[in-house]
Amino acid sequence: MAPSARRQVRRLRKRVVMSSTRRDFRAVYLIETPLDPAKVAAVLAGEQSSGTFVKVEGESDDLKARAGATVVALRELDAVATPGLPSAYLDRRGVDGPYRRAVIEVDFPVDNIGDNLGTLAATVAGNLFDLGELTGVRLLSLALPPEFARRFDLPRHGVAGTRRLLGIPRDPVLGTIIKPNIGLAPADTGALVARLLDAGLDFIKDDEVMANPAHAPLAERVRHVMAKVDAAADRTGRRAMVAFNITDETDAMRRNADLVAAAGGTCVMASLNWCGLSAIQTLRRSTELAIHGHRNGFAALSRHPALGLDFAAYQALWRLAGVDQLHVNGLASKFAEADDSVVAAARDCLAPIAGNDAIMPVFSSGQWAGTVPATWARVGSGDLMFLAGGGILGHPDGARAGVESIREAWRAVMSGSTLAAQARSSPPLARALDFFGKA
Repeated sequence: MAPSARRQVRRLRKRVVMSSTRRDFRAVYLIETPLDPAKVAAVLAGEQSSGTFVKVEGESDDLKARAGATVVALRELDAVATPGLPSAYLDRRGVDGPYRRAVIEVDFPVDNIGDNLGTLAATVAGNLFDLGELTGVRLLSLALPPEFARRFDLPRHGVAGTRRLLGIPRDPVLGTIIKPNIGLAPADTGALVARLLDAGLDFIKDDEVMANPAHAPLAERVRHVMAKVDAAADRTGRRAMVAFNITDETDAMRRNADLVAAAGGTCVMASLNWCGLSAIQTLRRSTELAIHGHRNGFAALSRHPALGLDFAAYQALWRLAGVDQLHVNGLASKFAEADDSVVAAARDCLAPIAGNDAIMPVFSSGQWAGTVPATWARVGSGDLMFLAGGGILGHPDGARAGVESIREAWRAVMSGSTLAAQARSSPPLARALDFFGKA
C-alpha cells in the first residue's frame, strides 16, 4: 500500500474509534477486488450477518434492518495489476484486473453477538476470508462501544496491575527469556534464575516452545524456580515476576495455573493462537494470576499485506479474553516486521477500549541498550516490558552488567540525556555500546 493510502487508513481508524454507536460495533477492512468495491462490500456485510448469496424465505426488510450489517463508509485506494490472492471463483468467470482496493467500514449489531467472544471473532474474521469476489481482505481494526466491551472478561491486571505486582511505579519492566527446552533440568533452571535475579531483573519468562517436557516437568520447574524467587525476595525486598508457560488443553492450563499460584507465583504465559480465545477466557476466569500472552504464529495471520488481521484488531480480541501483557516484537529486531508496525502495536496495547484497561506491550527479539532510544522516542512511554536475551546474557561483562546497561539506557532517555553522555559514567553501558554496536 502506498504511504498516502496508509495515512488514509490511519485517519479512518482513528475516526472510527470515536464514532461507534451504542447498539453497533464497527469493523474496518482493507479489501481488494476486480469488481465494484461497493457491491463486494455489501456482499461481505451480508455474508457476516443476515444474508447469503440469494434472498431466502424469512429474510424480510425488518430482519435486515434489525440484524443486518451495514456498510457505512468506503474509501477507494490505489488499484494494482496483480491480485494479492488467487480466486477460483473469479477464474471460473474469466474476471481479471485491475484489482481495486478500498478501505470499508462495516457496522454490526451488538445484539447479533451478545457476550460471546467466539461469535464476535467469527463475525469479523470468519467466512469473509473465503469470499470469491475478493482477492484480498484484511481486518484492520475494531471499534467497540465501552459498554459492549465490558460484557467480556478484559485484563485483570494490565499495565497498572502488573506494576503493582512488581512494585515498579514508573520505569519499564526489564526481563529476559530462559530456554530450559535446550535440555536444562529443573534444578539447573532454578540456578539460572537465581543468577538472573541476582543480576537485577524484574521479569523472567519461559520460551514459547517450553511447557511441560519429560526432562523438565512444569511442577518441578515451578518448585525450583519459585524457591529462588522467594530467596531473592527475602534478600532484596523485591519480588520478581516469572511467566511460566502453561500452554496446554484448557483443564491442564487451569491446573497448572493453580500450581503456580500455590507456589507463590504471580504470572503464567500461554501461546494464544494455539490455545484459542475460549481457553484464555476460561483461564482468565479461573485464576487471579497475570496472563502473559505470547503471539507466536501471528505472522501467519498478518504477514501478507492483503490477508489476515492487523495487530490493532488482533490485540482487541485478546484483551477482551483477559490478557494482561502481549508481545509486539521489537525495534531493529531479527524478525520481518517493520519498526512502524511494532510501534503501532505498542500504542494499540496502551490505548483504552473500555476504560482503564491498557495492557503491557512486550518488546523482545534482538533488544539491547542500543535499541532503547528509538523505543522511547517512538512509543513515548515507559509502560512496557523490555526483554533482552543476548543483550543481557551476551554482555561481555556478564548478566549483571547487561541488565545495568539497559537500565542506564532507560535512565538516560527518560531524563532527556543521550546514551553517549550516560556511558561516560556507566562502564556497563559503555561496554554494551562498544560490543553490541559492532555486531
